[in-house]
Amino acid sequence: MPMTADEITRRIQTALPGATIELTDLAGDNDHWQVTVTCASFARKPRVMQHKAVMNAIGKDDMGTTLHALSISTKTPA
Repeated sequence: MPMTADEITRRIQTALPGATIELTDLAGDNDHWQVTVTCASFARKPRVMQHKAVMNAIGKDDMGTTLHALSISTKTPA
């Protein structure tokens, strides 16, 4: 069963409270997502650490199984 937008959002918000999450279903199949996460805690962290925080929120065991593809963009609030 594919991971829903609600589940992706819930996991990220749990791990990164206060984050703003924008999701796009790239293929219309709930299996290929693009996510943009805006979070103040990303300030002064290298992009690779920002992306790891998002991946850890999703759960590495779910990548390739319940979630086939996830394109990640991260940024800090303006």
